Amino acid sequence: MADEEDLWALEEQFWTEGADSARNMTAKGAVFVFPYPVGILQGDSLWRESTVAQRWRSVVFTERSFNREKDVAVLAYHVSAERDNIPIYEAICTSSYLQDDGKWLRMAHQQTPAS
Repeated sequence: MADEEDLWALEEQFWTEGADSARNMTAKGAVFVFPYPVGILQGDSLWRESTVAQRWRSVVFTERSFNREKDVAVLAYHVSAERDNIPIYEAICTSSYLQDDGKWLRMAHQQTPAS
């Protein structure tokens, strides 16, 4: 159960702590899928895209789903994210993590706008 709680905490950090934090917990070669026009990003291109790991003031995860098989875990959820002067962002998301030498690293992340 501790791993599940740890992963949800990491996921929240991804949304709220910005690009440097996200980079430190993302595996090399990770694949992220964002709504158009960003699309599919992999490896170093993740960090050249301004929309990746922007800091949100607050996030709320609902409809949470968690599955773990050995060293792989998948989170799925609905997010409501808030930032100054921008309408609340609603999306359905998944993140996949790999436990590598005792550390959880994000291998994949996907966002689909909920509206």
